[in-house]
This record gives sequence, C-alpha cells and structure tokens, in this order.
Amino acid sequence: MKVILIKDVKGSGKAGDVLNVADGYARNFLLAKGFAVEATAKNQNDLAGKKASAQHKLDVEKADNEKIAAVLEGKNVTVKAKAGQGGKLFGAVTASTIADAIKEQYSQNVDKKKITLSSEIKSFGDFSAVIKMTQGVSCKIDISVIEE
Repeated sequence: MKVILIKDVKGSGKAGDVLNVADGYARNFLLAKGFAVEATAKNQNDLAGKKASAQHKLDVEKADNEKIAAVLEGKNVTVKAKAGQGGKLFGAVTASTIADAIKEQYSQNVDKKKITLSSEIKSFGDFSAVIKMTQGVSCKIDISVIEE
C-alpha cells in the first residue's frame, strides 16, 4: 500500500515521504496512529502544494535576507557607551546593543542571535562582527564604540 507520512517514523522515513509499505503495517500502525495518510491523487497533490509553498517561503526569506545584507555590508555601526576611568566600559557592548543600533541607524531589523562578535567588546575602539542569516546569507559590519 502506498502512504504519505505525516510525521517522522523511526525506521520508515520522514514527514512528506511517499512509501510503499505492507498493507497490515499501513492499516494497523501508520494509519491507525495518525502517522500517515493513504497516497491518493488528492493527498499527493496536497503534498506537492505544501512543498511548493514551503519552497516559496524559503525563497522569499532568502531574498529578504539578501536585501538586508546588501544594505549592511561593510557599513559602520556606531554604539555609544558609558565608561569609567581608564576607558573601561561599564559592562560590555552585546549583540543586543548592536542590533538596536542597526535598527536605529539603518532601519533594518536584525535578530541579536544572528550577530557573531569576533571578541568581547569591553573598551572603546573599532571592532568587527558578522551577521549570519539563514540559508548561507551573511555580511560583515564594523562597530565603532564611542563615549556617550
């Protein structure tokens, strides 16, 4: 019997796979537990539509990330911080602070989890960071930390 897996089944396949399995296994386990549906023409068309929709969503997300990367590539982000004597910052400049500065200066929303700092920023000066977005899209930015 031909079935389409709805959920991952250990030893059989992943969700979305079309399998040819024994009738008893299909009826008594896969269909009964809700792990699969019968591979009718309608169900196969639905599966193809879902795969196309998921691929379109990935393509749109990649295009958006490429636009953000094109805007930010090689740009300098200025972050103002407070410091004590000797130029040592109170705390550190974090990825969250940098994401807020990017939003303020370039009107681009970047998730703080996607910003990778080359080293901790605990003093004034120039630093670099890489923004790694989904699907292999990334860009490098420069960070200038100045006194508030």
